[in-house]
Order: sequence, then C-alpha cells, then structure tokens
Amino acid sequence: MGEKGVLVSGEFGSLCARQKHGECFELGELLVAKSEDEETILLQVFDLLYGSQLGQQNLELISGLRLEEGVDTELIDPSSRTYVLARLKSLLAVKDGRARSPKTLPRFFSPISQVTADDVRFLSSTDGNALLLGQLRSGTKKLDVPVHINGSLALSHHVLIAGTTGRGKSVLMSNLLWHASSAAYCGMLVLDPHDEYYGRSGFGLKDHPHGVAYYSSTPPVGAHTLKINLHAIRSADLLAVFDWSDAQRDALRAYEQAFGQQWILEVVRETPLEHARFNEATLAVVKRRLLSILSLDFDGSSIRSRGAFDPVLGQNTISDVVRQVTSGMTVIIDTSSFSGAVEVLIASLFARAILAKYKRCSSKDLQDHPVVSIVLEEAPRVLGKEVLEKGPNIFSTIAREGRKFKVGLVAITQLPSLIPRAVLANLNTKIILGIELRNERQAIIESAAQDLSDASRMIASLDRGEAIVSSNFLSFAAPIMIPMFDKKLLPEVQGKRYFGDFS
Repeated sequence: MGEKGVLVSGEFGSLCARQKHGECFELGELLVAKSEDEETILLQVFDLLYGSQLGQQNLELISGLRLEEGVDTELIDPSSRTYVLARLKSLLAVKDGRARSPKTLPRFFSPISQVTADDVRFLSSTDGNALLLGQLRSGTKKLDVPVHINGSLALSHHVLIAGTTGRGKSVLMSNLLWHASSAAYCGMLVLDPHDEYYGRSGFGLKDHPHGVAYYSSTPPVGAHTLKINLHAIRSADLLAVFDWSDAQRDALRAYEQAFGQQWILEVVRETPLEHARFNEATLAVVKRRLLSILSLDFDGSSIRSRGAFDPVLGQNTISDVVRQVTSGMTVIIDTSSFSGAVEVLIASLFARAILAKYKRCSSKDLQDHPVVSIVLEEAPRVLGKEVLEKGPNIFSTIAREGRKFKVGLVAITQLPSLIPRAVLANLNTKIILGIELRNERQAIIESAAQDLSDASRMIASLDRGEAIVSSNFLSFAAPIMIPMFDKKLLPEVQGKRYFGDFS
C-alpha cells in the first residue's frame, strides 16, 4: 500500500503523524510503520486535529477576510502549509508472523501506510477452538481478515456485549450463536426474552444444519413445550429473585425444610407446620404470592397450571436441557411471554442445575466435555449493583467461579455501569458496540483487558455493526465489522461431534 503519512513527533503512547495530501485518516484506522529493527508496528488513530505552518492570528485573519469580506484568498503551496495530524497509539509489534506487545518506537520520520491482510494474518486462526467474531475493521473499511478468538477460553471466562440500542447486539449474538452451534467445544443456553434468535417467521437458528433445541410456552412444530415441575423450585430461587419480608422468608425456608420437594404444594394447601408457628396473615400472603408468581390456580382441592410451572408436567425439562447443553447443543428458551422476574427465576433454575452438574464432575470428566455458556439479555437484572447488594445469586456465583468448572456467561446490556466493577473485571472478553453515554463508556474502559484510555471517542463514534473487542485472549483490542446475519453470508457448516451424557 502507498504511504498515507509520516510520523513527526510524539511519545510512546501518543505518536503524531502528518497526513499526506490527498489521503484521509479516519478515527480508529489501523496503520503500520517500521521500527529500527524492521519490526512492523501496528498503529491505530485515536484522535484527529488540524495542523498549519501559519500562526493562529494569520489563520484567523485569512478566515475573517473570506467570511466577512468575501475576499478570495489563496495560500501559496496550501498542501504544505495546512494539513491534518493524527494521534496514534502502538498496538502490536509483528515480526515473522508473530505478534507481541510493542516495546520500542517506530523510526523517526517513518512513513506509515494502511494495514494489509498480510500484516495481521495471525488473527485468522484455524484452531479447532476458534470462534469467529467478525472481519477486521480499519476505520470504516472492512478488511478481508477474519478475527477469531479461542472460543473455549473466551466463553468459559465470560463475555460482555455492551452497546446502545440499534447498534447491532442482536445481529452479533445471532452470528456468535450460529458459529458456536457448529463448534464441538461448547454448548449454549440462550434465555431469549424477545424470541428473536430461533426464527419463527424468518431465517434463524432453526435453520442451522445441526439444529437447536427450542423450548416455548407456544412451541411451533418440532419444538418443545416449556413446562417446569414445581418440585424443581427451591426457596432460595424465589428468595434471590423476589422481595419478601423477613417473616415471609422464614416461612418459605421452613416449609422447604419440612416438606422437601413438595413444599410449594403444601404452602398452597395451607398444611400446618409441626415445629414452627407463623402468623396466618403471613402464610396467606406467601400463598397468594406463590400462586401469582407461578401462575397457578387452586380451587381448594387441586392445583392447575396457567403457565410454565406445573404440579404434574415438566419433571424432566431441566434435566433434558442440562443433558443437551452439556453434550454440546444450543438450547433456546423462549421467555417472551413471562415477566422479567419470572424469566430470571426460570434462568436461575437452569443455571443452578448446570453448575451443580459440572461441580460434581472430576477434572478428567471436565476436560472431556464442552464449555457451557449461558446467554443473558439485560444482564443488570441479575448482575446489577442493586441486585447484588441484597446478596449473591447463581449468576454472580458463575461470574466469580464458573470458569473453574467450564460454565460461563454471555452478559448483554446497554448499561454496563450498573454492573459492579468487580463483576465487570471477571467478564474477560468485552465486545463493545457504539455507546453514547460517557459513564457507560468509562465503565467499559476501566475494566477492559487492554488499555482503552484513549478510545472513548472511538467507542462513541462506532456505527451500527462496528465493534471493538477487548479480551485476555486477543493480542490487542481488535476493531471488527459484524456481518449481517444472512444465510448467504454465513460460512459452510462442517460436521460436529456431540458429547455423550455423563454424571
């Protein structure tokens, strides 16, 4: 590629380059220069400004004559006297196809040129654990360089997807799920509050050659009915999701301790406890709330279900889903017909069962079985500061220790600042789409795997389908272009190996 400019000054973290006349620098553009020992230094533009050989007073005089007097002033040799300067930071040093953190400056007056595919071929992994994120992006230009990450490590160490509405989070997630569904190293559990991933009325994950398991209260042909037996619910699940008074919390625990898996049925039937006494009004409120939360009807003798929770059906639903995801399948749970709190309750039941199964496994069994990643929309509902101030839940437990048991989270949010910094730091891969609010950008920048302190403007300027990926498992914060989720654009799917069941 031809020269786009030349380095003229700066320091290690902030180099300054002059733009060549007729060329155009872009915010976020990737450029390359040479060091003294012929290493290729990968650079990125993080700021743009004007430069001139004329003093500020002369510039103001010339502009005033043009603006106020209409005088057609022309500069002698304008391409040399006025120009654009770019602030750049060094991302990587590359030599013989191997990348490392840069430790030296490029040559003084080194020419800089646009990055080429040959400069960054190391991003296009062919490893069996590779997960495709998108195409490398330089400014607004898409390069023919697929960007892969080690999917097994990235998913087990948790992923955060953050961006303002309309910037492409759903398209990104659809692409990731498609590629993950083709991979042997992971199973995916998707809690889908908008019923957008399966593709009931258009192209979606239902069209994947390997298929997905789909559970819904209104299933289409070939899908599963979402029914969960009441025996699967523990008092701790309800206490973590809903607000209860101290007396009500004690009553829930007492009934579970006394009646085991039958405890909800006994609360509804108003069965008295032998070794504990509670106010009748307290028990009446607990009963009424359980009937409302779980969408149950009680006529004095029998309990009927109006929703996903059932006293008779659904005894194998949770075990079936756990078996499917731990064998490497993608499972989508349609929660679009439930309130937010009930959706969180359903997600908690599945997450607890998955983590419990993997915790029971020996190290050898874990090595031989896939990572399970749980996709959570609107993640602050379960990982937010206000939620966690009331106490830990299964999702904060997974964020803290799930990587040791190959259970990870994919947390999707518009408002990362609502998630505590300690939790954000545990989400080791961050896919950052356009974020306009400064507080939200700052929360991401402060917890990123790479130094993004100069990237605030770049993040704010990201357009739909553009993203920056910061990860412990990438050699630099990679700008990417997210492809449209279109059957014609997706790569051919190869055969997939599923894992057998294990205890």
